[in-house]
Amino acid sequence: MRYAQGGGLTDTERAARERIRLQAVERFEDGENNREIAAALRVSERSVER
Repeated sequence: MRYAQGGGLTDTERAARERIRLQAVERFEDGENNREIAAALRVSERSVER
């Protein structure tokens, strides 16, 4: 089942998810690899790849 807005997350949870995405972007720009980014942000490597 798909949720219309944000996968069933609250506004606060969506904001936290967006902060993590922006941190990942900064790390990509700095040349870190997927494994380093995943470990630092405590997410899966698969999430980083997406």
